Amino acid sequence: MVRPIKKKQISNLQEVIKEIAWKQAAEFGAAALSLRAIARELNITAPAIYNYFPSRDDLVTALIVDAYTSLGESQKSTLENNLKKGSLARFSALGLAYRDWAVTYPQRYQLIFGTPIPNYDAPEDKSTPAAAWALLPLIETLQVLYSEDNLRVERLATLSSKLKSLLQTWRQFAGDSVEIEALYIAYIVWSRVHGLVMLELGGQLPSFFTDPGEIFRREVATMINQYTGK
Repeated sequence: MVRPIKKKQISNLQEVIKEIAWKQAAEFGAAALSLRAIARELNITAPAIYNYFPSRDDLVTALIVDAYTSLGESQKSTLENNLKKGSLARFSALGLAYRDWAVTYPQRYQLIFGTPIPNYDAPEDKSTPAAAWALLPLIETLQVLYSEDNLRVERLATLSSKLKSLLQTWRQFAGDSVEIEALYIAYIVWSRVHGLVMLELGGQLPSFFTDPGEIFRREVATMINQYTGK
């Protein structure tokens, strides 16, 4: 249980509220978040918390945006730290950094990619841009590979018109200069790393897989070979 905080000790109440919310989500699950419970933890009145988050859903939305932002900043930092390396090395680094972030912040990862919270619908005007931004470093890297003629896209020629239309909608967040093929591969790459991460975080890997990171590194290398031939 978190020790109550005296009012005079709180300098940034909004951030402290979210900090307590993350701790409660880790202990009880995001679906059990309660503004009144957080207020009790902080030794403040419920109306004081409502000034920052009028409802539980508003708090959840803020946490989702923060989680996507944290993931995006991690990916962006990884990309910047590997700018002097080749695009294949950046692709690999982004994949490994994705798992590192998820393992470091499992509650954040589960909130944005795990089981949906009952009776909660994330507002698209806030969650969709944040989610798109988090994937932008991967998309940018795949676009570079495409521009270098290092991305295998010939097998994507059979993309249906409906799928192309859906990907075109995504381009409003990724940028009109991004090729449809790069977007498609970005989505498939994300789905594959996401699957491994969710198995690991959920404790669903076989017990003899004692090093999930090694499996993950192999899958990233496999994707590089599959999509670039390198």
